[in-house]
Amino acid sequence: MKNDYPKIFEPFTVKTMTLRNRVVMTPMGTNYGEPSGHMSAGHMNYYNLRAKGGVGLIIVENANVDYPLGSNGTSQIRIDHDSYMPRFYELTEMLHQQGACVAIQINHAGASAQSARTGMQPASASNLPSKEGGEIPRPLEKEEIYEIVKKYGQAAKRAQTAGFDAVEVHCGHSYLISQFLSPTTNKRTDEFGGSAENRARFARLVLEEVRKQVGPFFPIFARISADEFMEGGNTLDDCLEYLQYFQEFVDVIDVSAALNGSLQYQIDNNNFPDGWRSYMARAVRERYNKPVMTAGNIRSPKVANEILEKGDADLIGMGRGLIAEPNWVRKVEAGQEADLRKCISCNIGCAGNRIGSNRPIRCTVNPSVMWGDDDYKKLKVNKPCNVVIVGGGTAGLEAACTAAEVGCNAFVIEEKDYLGGLSAQISRIPDKNRLADFPNYLIRRAKKLNNVYFFMGKPASVDFIKTLNPDIIINSTGSLPAYPPIKGLKENLGVKGGKLMTVLQMIENLSIFPEDMKGQRVSIVGGGAVGLDVIEYFAPRGADVTVIEMLPGIANGSDPITKVNIHAIIKKYGVHTRLKTALQEAKPDSFIVKNPDGSIEEIPFDYGMICMGLKAYNPILDELKAAFGDTAEILNIGDSQRARRIIDGTSEGRNIVKVLERKGYFD
Repeated sequence: MKNDYPKIFEPFTVKTMTLRNRVVMTPMGTNYGEPSGHMSAGHMNYYNLRAKGGVGLIIVENANVDYPLGSNGTSQIRIDHDSYMPRFYELTEMLHQQGACVAIQINHAGASAQSARTGMQPASASNLPSKEGGEIPRPLEKEEIYEIVKKYGQAAKRAQTAGFDAVEVHCGHSYLISQFLSPTTNKRTDEFGGSAENRARFARLVLEEVRKQVGPFFPIFARISADEFMEGGNTLDDCLEYLQYFQEFVDVIDVSAALNGSLQYQIDNNNFPDGWRSYMARAVRERYNKPVMTAGNIRSPKVANEILEKGDADLIGMGRGLIAEPNWVRKVEAGQEADLRKCISCNIGCAGNRIGSNRPIRCTVNPSVMWGDDDYKKLKVNKPCNVVIVGGGTAGLEAACTAAEVGCNAFVIEEKDYLGGLSAQISRIPDKNRLADFPNYLIRRAKKLNNVYFFMGKPASVDFIKTLNPDIIINSTGSLPAYPPIKGLKENLGVKGGKLMTVLQMIENLSIFPEDMKGQRVSIVGGGAVGLDVIEYFAPRGADVTVIEMLPGIANGSDPITKVNIHAIIKKYGVHTRLKTALQEAKPDSFIVKNPDGSIEEIPFDYGMICMGLKAYNPILDELKAAFGDTAEILNIGDSQRARRIIDGTSEGRNIVKVLERKGYFD
């Protein structure tokens, strides 16, 4: 396989650093650090797993150079004091032993800091927030700017002394240097504002000071937002102009994109194709004849290799893809591409946890991000154990695979003629096809195990399950669309030739919707996760879309990237949002709704979509408890317990290990 993708496995040398391949783990916040700003043991193991997995270079997530003013996140690591160096040295030593090179990103949050965490007003280039609704920062005084410049240099020197092979200066993504570079946040009238040269002055001073501190032979990376994708922000052409003022101090340019207000172009939305950003990296590379790195939903080794072969970039950055699959490089190198556990770019466990909820990152498809799969796979049951799984969706498949991998016999009963459950169904929506990678991975994983047995196309029954002599029964029958007892709903939903559908009925009838739906009215009841998928499908087709939502906002509970993206779609395509509005009656071609002021209104449609969430579906759970309650452990997992997200079912599927442990199977 190495020969199939030769460019990926070419070494790369810059200054004193030589990478074993062209894959770089990009810096991503984790909330794994300790409250003191030190790295925790689990944090270090998280990076060690990716080094062990074959990555050429790991760029450790952004470390704060100026505490507390420059803090980003609830447990951000720090590099503003010598006391952090011993732990960093342990980390670099550990990763070097795995054959990886290691850099660290140094950063100042500027206006992206929060006073609730720092105890002080954020500071920035001007008094403009880094995102809509963000805190108003105070403009930095000139003396403060020069002090921060020194702190960047001191941090870089600490990194070099602690054993890092390179340092990356963060100049993008709405952090402090970016806030100076971008016209959207820099309204200064002194030598640090106005022209591109003036706005780039702070970046130049920082990088010049970093170079002074680390010397001429130590590699310096700079991460930039090459296109900010914001009204009034820097375009790619603007970026190519301002780079001239500081690129001389940089060895590799890490070409990223976007600001806080265009987050879906930074932490890519799931419908963006692999490597979509590489044109920006190519433009920078051609203008300045310097090595560049690109990222952007790169999951396919074929795409990664093509980007390198075309000369779009010298290095391939992978972030979330390596959260999901720490062994991406090793598997590709060994010809195990089919076994890749690809990131589906759902942004729930990573960005959703860290940015949305201030929690440590997790992953929808990888239930053990920090400690890896090796720990549980070392365990083996000490006596026969039959595990029966009712339902072959993602939760059930994860449970079946995990149980089989520790030595159990796993019997999967699925009443449909396909596996993958709701994930497989939703992935049929064109913009959701990346979602199919997860059930496909689980199916391949299960079928490689000789102790997983499938019974397809038949509903589970107590009598049949008895023939399997179960020790543990896992009910994972998933969920169904929910709809309350509203007048006309039951009678008109899913009628043959009718126009009122649930999302699953919509998916079954995708062929009836033309590419051009201009002039056709689509009314959607429900602005939660299911409704968002339907908006994303119909709005770009030109349909006149109306969303009816009882709550005061849509996308409630969604991750930050989904929220930013859906609001951008609503604005771009003129989607009508009817908030605090309740459905009163469903007719064959209209909805009767109650408006916030109490008035009743009829909203006609050509297609009506009921997207009022999902409800647990567990048709034989009570029978299972009655028949096996005294002889087998019965678990109800995933959506069949409560309709939630894929990540919850995956985690509960892996938890079969804890059940086996509790039942004494590993003694």
